[in-house]
This record gives sequence, C-alpha cells and structure tokens, in this order.
Amino acid sequence: MDVKTYATVTDVCARLAGRLEDDTLRSVREDYFGGEPAQAEATLLMSMAYENIGLTPEERDLIASTLDDPHDTDLAAVPTIPEVPPVAYRFTAHAPSTAPDPSKADIVLSADAARHGGHRLRRAWREPLEGAPDVAKWVYVLQTNPAANLLGAFSGLSGRLWVVLKEKWPLEVVVEGRPLPPYQAAAVTVAPQVWSL
Repeated sequence: MDVKTYATVTDVCARLAGRLEDDTLRSVREDYFGGEPAQAEATLLMSMAYENIGLTPEERDLIASTLDDPHDTDLAAVPTIPEVPPVAYRFTAHAPSTAPDPSKADIVLSADAARHGGHRLRRAWREPLEGAPDVAKWVYVLQTNPAANLLGAFSGLSGRLWVVLKEKWPLEVVVEGRPLPPYQAAAVTVAPQVWSL
C-alpha cells in the first residue's frame, strides 16, 4: 500500500468512528495496518451495507480511490447519504458511579503513548444516543505529533490494552492541532487529559 492510500484509509477510518460498531472499526484498522487491505475493505464495505450505514459522496470517492476496482460491487451496495450524520453519542468528562474504573487503562496507555508519537492522552465517558451502534463506555483520544503512524499507534496501544487488561475500550488517534472529524472533536472537547509528554 502506498503512502497516499495509507493516509486515505486512515482518514476514512477516522471519519467512520462512531458510525460503525467499535469492534468492526477496530478490525478494519488492524487489517489495514497489518497489510491486509483486501480483508479490511471486505469487512468495511460488507458491514456498512449490512448495517445500512451510508457514505457521503466525498467518503465514497475516498474509498473508491483505494480500491483496485473503483466500481466494486461491495462499495455500490453501501447506501449514499447527503451529509455526515450527527454524532450518535454524548461525551462527558465524568462517568456514572457504576462505570468501570479506568485507572489501570490510564497507566497502560500512558506508559506506551510517547513511543507511538503521543503528546497527550485524553479520556471521556461515552453515552449512546438513539441509533448509536454501541453501548456506554470509556473512550480514549491520543493526540500525536504529525509524523506519527496513526494506525500503528492505534494497533499497538489497543493491543496492549487487550493483552494486559482484556479491555477493548475505543481509542482514537489524531494529530494534535489538525481539524478533527465530528466524533473525535466531540470527545476531545470534553475529555480531561490523563497524560502528557
């Protein structure tokens, strides 16, 4: 996969956060990073078609630019929507008292964040609104330097969180200072910082 295509699939994954199920998006990101673009594309497009999750014309063009066949039948099966839908979650700085304790996850992610180009790590509690594909849970946002490999940081840190704590809390990796898609922007706006370089 060339550099431009890698950047495009990274962007597409960020745009679809909060619209795809967490586990589906995690698989897509890990497959792209792991050099399995065909598997990532199949998971992405079939999941979107099955779950009736639409793409804007701009998103459709981005995905088409990464495919061997821009007229792929799996892409054609995904519905088209006129604009990006509202974020289907509400983010808050504090969780309810029944929420799991994130302190161990804070430590695990903070320990490796700098190695992946991280500048600061934030955490927010996510509550689903009507139509959200997933349940309430903690969400992390790692803000990195511009040279960081965003999919690599995602895979490395998510894998570490699973190996050490058996947790699959969502992690978004973004370049600090760049404009963000709506989902990540909504999280960063309220997420307290739990670590910084």
